Amino acid sequence: MKEQDIKQTYKSNDTEEWLDRVFTRPIGYLWARLFARLGIHPNTVTILSILIGVSSAWFFAHGSYRTEGSTGLLLNIIGVLLMMWANFYDSADGQLARMTNQKTQLGRILDGAASIIIFVPVYCAMVWRCYLHHDMEFRWLGIADTEANALIYALLLFCMVLFSGFVCHSGQCRLADYYRQLHLFFLKGEAGTELSTSAQQEALYDAMPWRGHLIEKFFLKTYVNYTRSQEKSTPAAQRMLLTLRCKYDKAGNAPQVFREEFRHQSLPLMPLTNILTFNTRAIALYACCLADLPWLYFVFEIVVMSALCEYMRRRHETLCQSIIIQ
Repeated sequence: MKEQDIKQTYKSNDTEEWLDRVFTRPIGYLWARLFARLGIHPNTVTILSILIGVSSAWFFAHGSYRTEGSTGLLLNIIGVLLMMWANFYDSADGQLARMTNQKTQLGRILDGAASIIIFVPVYCAMVWRCYLHHDMEFRWLGIADTEANALIYALLLFCMVLFSGFVCHSGQCRLADYYRQLHLFFLKGEAGTELSTSAQQEALYDAMPWRGHLIEKFFLKTYVNYTRSQEKSTPAAQRMLLTLRCKYDKAGNAPQVFREEFRHQSLPLMPLTNILTFNTRAIALYACCLADLPWLYFVFEIVVMSALCEYMRRRHETLCQSIIIQ
């Protein structure tokens, strides 16, 4: 296995995270080679990734060493290993698509949705776990350990989880993905990016017949809303793209000097886009579950990750605004 062969399956060196380069991508590459020999389509690998990741929820629903002893600890470790396995497949599907030139629109949508689909049952399992194992937290708060209080605690935590997952998690990943794709657009051109507009996706949706395309239509509709949310969150970036389209007919026709300047200013933000996607989030989840403090993960996601996301957004919007003026 040559390092150069693995690098050819990267989206770009600019957007690769250190942990992915030294750990996830090499293992994902081995899986991708196996799937290529077996003739398995990248979309099938994505679905396998989702199924494996979802299965980890049952294991994370159990308390760890403090509440269930060595059995609980073992179950949590299995949950961690399943999530890691799912991530290897999540890497392998894109690597396989680039190796075999089997990129599809549905694959792009599935890959983007995979993380959210996996985390939903995991988050629900963690709420159930907190409902069952809350003795320490109730002692800290001075709350009587009654069934009614446990139910109230679980319902409040569930509301917190809904905000954490559907507002914070999905919004952070959506914005990080957009900034990465925009960086790739100016680095490698239209062929090297999956950047798209909501108008383009809506046109595809309207042109696609329902007959024989029910699943694709469903996912494409969600992708229309996904891209529309990205655009709504990035007004300065949209003004920059509009300015380029007005000046050069297409944003992709921007001169090389503009591309190099954008890459120079965007590159320092790429580590933040990686922090806000999978690895950092997963490591925090593993640590909180193994420490028997699953609720702490949601505090981390709402407070720390949201602060990082807003910092990234402000910096990128300032970048786009300044480069328009130049």
